[in-house]
Amino acid sequence: MPTYDLKLFTGNANRPLAEEIARNLHMPLGDAEVTRFSDGEVFVRINESVRGMDVFVIQPTCPPVNDNLMELLIMLDALKRASARRITAVLPYYGYGRQDRKVESRTPISAKLVADLLEKAGVDRMLALELHAGQIQGFFNIPVDHLFANPVIVDYLGKKDLTDPVVVAPDAGGVERARAIAKRLNAGLAIIDKRREGPNHAVAMHLIGDVRDHDVVVVDDMIDTAGTLVQAVTAVAREGARRVLACGVHPVLSGPAIDRLKSSPLEEVVVTNSIPVSDAKKEARLTVLSVAPLLAEAIRRIHGEESVSNLFV
Repeated sequence: MPTYDLKLFTGNANRPLAEEIARNLHMPLGDAEVTRFSDGEVFVRINESVRGMDVFVIQPTCPPVNDNLMELLIMLDALKRASARRITAVLPYYGYGRQDRKVESRTPISAKLVADLLEKAGVDRMLALELHAGQIQGFFNIPVDHLFANPVIVDYLGKKDLTDPVVVAPDAGGVERARAIAKRLNAGLAIIDKRREGPNHAVAMHLIGDVRDHDVVVVDDMIDTAGTLVQAVTAVAREGARRVLACGVHPVLSGPAIDRLKSSPLEEVVVTNSIPVSDAKKEARLTVLSVAPLLAEAIRRIHGEESVSNLFV
C-alpha cells in the first residue's frame, strides 16, 4: 500500500481506537495538538505538513457529543487550510443520527444539519459505521462509505455454540439488521412489536415469532439508556427463551443503562469499541469487540481506490 501520501489524525473522542487503526495500517498517527482554552474553546494545531496528502480524521461524535463534534469541525478546517489534497472524516459513531426526520411539527432534522456542518468545514468524503438510518447518506453531497459491523459480530456469535438460535429485532426499524445477521448465522427471526411513548422511552407490546427453548440474540444498532433493549429481553424471556444475549454496535450507555443491564436476565451484551467503554461499564456483562481492523481495511481501500463494498460480500 502506498503510504507516502496517507495521513491519519484523531481528536480526543476515541484515541485508543485510532491508535489501533494506525497499528493495523502499520503507520503512526499524525502529530496534532487538540486542546482547550481556559474558557472551553477548542484549539487545534497540526504539527506536520499535510500539503497534498490524503488525510483521514478518526473522530466519533460520541458523548460529550457537542465537544467531540466541534473538535472534528475545527480539525477539518485546520487541515483544509493546511492544503490537504483530500480529507475523509471517519465517524465510527455519528452523533445526532437519530434525528434523521421531522417526527412532529417544528422539530429539526439535526442529522442533516451535522452533515452540512461537516461539508462546510471542508470534508471531501465520509466513512461511517452503522448509521442509525441509511438515508443519512443522502444528506451529504459528497461520497459516503457506509460500513456494517455485522462481519465482526457474526464472527463472534458463530463461536458461541448457540443452540437453535433466533435473532430478535427489538422494533420494526431493526428488522433488516436482524435479518442480515440471522441469515449469516442460519438462525430464525423474531420481531418485537413496540410502541414508543417519548424520547428514550418505549413500551414493548408483544413478540412476533417463536423463541421458546431457543437461544436468543437481540440485536440493535446502539444501546443508549437500554430501555428498548431490556424490554425486548424481558419479552423474549417471558416467552420461554433458553438463553438471551444482546448485541448493540454503539455502546452509548447513558443514564440508567448500566443498572438496567445488570438487573436484566441478559447473559452477555456484545458491543464494539466505536465508542470508548470504561472498565466500570464493562461490569455489566459487556463484551467489547474491536472494529479497528474493519475500519483500517476500509481506509486502506479508499486510499488505494479499491472497492469497499467487497468487504461485505
